Amino acid sequence: MPNTDPRIDAYISRSADFAKPILKHLRALVHEGCPEVVETIKWGSPHFEHKGMLCGMAAFKEHCAFGFWNRALEIPGQEGAMGQFGCITKVADLPKDRVLVGYVREAARLNAIGKKVGPVRKARKPLPVPKDLLAALKKKAGATAKFNAFPPGQKRDYAEWLIEAKTDATRTKRLRTAVEWIAEGKPRMWKYIKKKTDTPKEFRGYPTSLSRG
Repeated sequence: MPNTDPRIDAYISRSADFAKPILKHLRALVHEGCPEVVETIKWGSPHFEHKGMLCGMAAFKEHCAFGFWNRALEIPGQEGAMGQFGCITKVADLPKDRVLVGYVREAARLNAIGKKVGPVRKARKPLPVPKDLLAALKKKAGATAKFNAFPPGQKRDYAEWLIEAKTDATRTKRLRTAVEWIAEGKPRMWKYIKKKTDTPKEFRGYPTSLSRG
């Protein structure tokens, strides 16, 4: 029996209709390639572990992403970080099943022998801060000053979190939470910074494109 996590079932069920078959297909291929894989949720999205971090997937408003953690795995044309397969909008966008299963098997083998290379951080383009966030910060004493003191990457984390909200209700909830955290001087990923020892040291500080839950 596959080692499954009900939280991933829930994640798939609440994803957009176009994303559900993609996520189910990827999940099945990962289990086929590595029957011993363990499912989990990290950074708000499904991940798979075997002797360390193996791979992860995520669903966004208009596309899905999938990628392997270990850069020791050679994938032609890969970007070198999570989401090596670009914006996935349908199952046909993925490599053939036998190819993906082969990648999973090789990634599991590399982890098992301890050959691991962490992802490379990529410089991200500047992202305008949403106007509703700036307006909300002005209404909270000291929040604007705390936000301005953040480095560019932390400002971008909050901006992306709001922009990628799938519904107005979700955006409103995130905006309220963002203002509260910013006023306390907390970066968007503060919960995971505290728990960073849960992740192998060569992978700490990641993911990149799969982290926008």
